Amino acid sequence: MLERLETAAKRISSVILRQDYVEVVAHIDADGISSAAIASGALDNAGIEHTVTFLKQIDEEALESLKRRDNFIWFVDLGSGIYNELGNTNFVISDHHVPASTDPDRQLNPHLFGIDGSREMSGAGATYLVARSMNEANTALEPLAVVGAVGDMQDNEECMLTGANREFLDGVDVTRDIRYFGRESRPVYKLLQHASDPVIPGVSGFESTSIKFLKSLDIELKNDGWRRWIDLTFDEKKRIVSEIVKILIRRGFGAKRAMRVVGDVYLLRGEERGSPLHDAKEFATLLNACGRHDAPEVGVAVCLGDRDIYYKKAQNLLSEHRSAIANGMEVVKGIGIEQMQHIVFFDSDDKIDERIVGIVAGMVLEANGINKPIIAFAKMRGKDMLKVSARANHELVERGVDLSDALNTAAKLVGGLGGGHRMAAGASVPRDKKEEFLKLVDEEIARQTGSSLL
Repeated sequence: MLERLETAAKRISSVILRQDYVEVVAHIDADGISSAAIASGALDNAGIEHTVTFLKQIDEEALESLKRRDNFIWFVDLGSGIYNELGNTNFVISDHHVPASTDPDRQLNPHLFGIDGSREMSGAGATYLVARSMNEANTALEPLAVVGAVGDMQDNEECMLTGANREFLDGVDVTRDIRYFGRESRPVYKLLQHASDPVIPGVSGFESTSIKFLKSLDIELKNDGWRRWIDLTFDEKKRIVSEIVKILIRRGFGAKRAMRVVGDVYLLRGEERGSPLHDAKEFATLLNACGRHDAPEVGVAVCLGDRDIYYKKAQNLLSEHRSAIANGMEVVKGIGIEQMQHIVFFDSDDKIDERIVGIVAGMVLEANGINKPIIAFAKMRGKDMLKVSARANHELVERGVDLSDALNTAAKLVGGLGGGHRMAAGASVPRDKKEEFLKLVDEEIARQTGSSLL
């Protein structure tokens, strides 16, 4: 399968190399920014003039604008869903979302080759294959394929990257370690306070309980500053992980869920230990911060090596991002979560930015131990539409939940657009169709699971 993918990548790269000018069109999340950086780096190496345009989604207005372009377009981490609607547009696509067309002539998509694009190859992975076919020197961009895959949560299901993603690990160091976010940059108590997937009962959620937990294990919290996970000894790490697993088992999480505490961690060689760029998960979060706060180009610059002006801007955006998410969690606490038979939902109106409502939804799902898919609404800026973000956990997906299919089906029936992945999907729907949309999604989830979520 990979050989066939590489053959297709060569065909698409040859088309790109014949261009004098290319417009790269990318999604704004970590995978999209990683993909854009790979494409931009490859075009730089080929001496091809180019620009990068970022889109939150390709709605009707964006589609019409793209169709009016006279220039050549390279879609990365999006585009597969509109393949049949691009008409005479001069384009190629490197994407991993479910394609609307099986025509391989102008698109590199793992789904067309029997590879699951939701967990075995990201948009950055597909784009990297094209870039590598353009010039062997582009192998230096390979770590960004890992950042994109981790940013797309493709390591979540098995607690490691699987399938074709394993082909992109030459540029990173892989180690088994705790999977919680913040190993490199957060104090240990903060890492545990914000732990999710799985949440640690009685520890996560509060600074005081995480500190008390560490003290009960005789873990020194400070040594010339707050100690991070990477500052701990092997014995200290072992004590903490063992106790977390014991707590989870005692609370009935089951061995399978408890074992999710540890998994593969991907470290980028050449990046400073302790920086947000050393760990692929933290790197991806930095890129998400850039994209969700209207500065994806800052993330591209960081991906391509800027460690001065743009890196400082990215760190400031990350700080803003964390504050916005914390505020979003407080909003949900205030407005509450509403229950339906097969889903739960909240409507934040304009209290949570549409760009981060999906991240908040995922954190709410984990923090509250919810065993149904969660649907989150936010008001779209400048439009009489609602941004919809949906999240599900691994157990729900194993029971048949496919949020991409559910949101796509429901959104189309109310005059909107939807898509994404099984565990995480999004849509845009008319504001006056919210109740109808929710009912349709509830029915779709019931159909997918055989009503087993009742």
